[in-house]
Amino acid sequence: MLAEYLTRGVKAGVVAGLVFGLFVAVAANPLVAHADAVNHAAGEPDHGVDAEHHPDAHGHGADGSEGGGHHETAVSAAVAGVVSVLAGVAWAVALGGVFFGLAFYFLEPAIPGTGATKSYLLGAAGFVTVSGAPWLVLPPASPGAEQSLAVATRLPLYAGMMVAGAVACLLAGYAYNRLAESNGRILATLGASLSLCLLAVPAALAPANAVQGALSPALRNGLVGLFAFGQVVLWLILSVAHAQLRSGEPSGSDRSTTDSRPVVTAD
Repeated sequence: MLAEYLTRGVKAGVVAGLVFGLFVAVAANPLVAHADAVNHAAGEPDHGVDAEHHPDAHGHGADGSEGGGHHETAVSAAVAGVVSVLAGVAWAVALGGVFFGLAFYFLEPAIPGTGATKSYLLGAAGFVTVSGAPWLVLPPASPGAEQSLAVATRLPLYAGMMVAGAVACLLAGYAYNRLAESNGRILATLGASLSLCLLAVPAALAPANAVQGALSPALRNGLVGLFAFGQVVLWLILSVAHAQLRSGEPSGSDRSTTDSRPVVTAD
C-alpha cells in the first residue's frame, strides 16, 4: 500500500517537474540572467584612461583576439541554466514523493474533505510549510542582494518556520475536524483559519533581515513575485496531478473511504 502511494506521489512530481522546469527555463532563468548582468554592471569599476591601455579589460584573449571571455561566460551561463532546470524538476519529484506519497499515506484519513479536495488541501499545506511560513520571516531575495542576517542564522530560522508551518497546518486540520462534527463547516473553517494565524507569533518574534541590492525596486519586486508565482504554480500542478491520478485508481485504494479492519462473519 505504501509503495502505491509513493508511486502516485512521484508520478505527480514528474508531471509538476516538467511544467516547473519549463517555467524555470522560459521565465525564471532569463530574468535572473538579466538581474545578474545588472548586478555585474553596477559592481564593475570604472577603469577610465587605464582601460584604453589595457586591452584585457575589454575581454581580449591572451593572443589579442576578442571573445574568449564572452564564450566562456556564455557556456557557463548555459550550463547553469540546464542545472537550474534539472534542479527544479528534481525538487518537484522530491516534493511529490515526500508530501503526496509519504505524508499523504499517513495523513489521508485526517485531511478534511473527500476525493480531490484532500489533494488540494495537502498541496496548500505543503506550500505553507515549505514556502509560505518561512517567507513570513525570510521572503525570497533577488540575486546579488545582501542580507543582514548571516547564513548560519537564516538556515535554522528557515527550518524553524517550516516546522511552525507544519504544526499550524496539522492544528488547522485537527480544529476543522473537531469543530465540523458539532458546529458545522463555517465555524470549522473559521477555527482552521485562526490556527494558521498563529504563525504570526513566531514571525513577529523572529529577528529582522534587512535586504539591500543594486537592482531597481521594480526589477527586485518582479523577481520576488516571479519566485513566489513559480512556487504557487508548482504546488498547484502537484495537487492537480495527484488528484487526477487518484481519480484513476480503484476506490478500494482510498483509505479514507474504506475500513481496513477485518470483517467478522458468523459461521
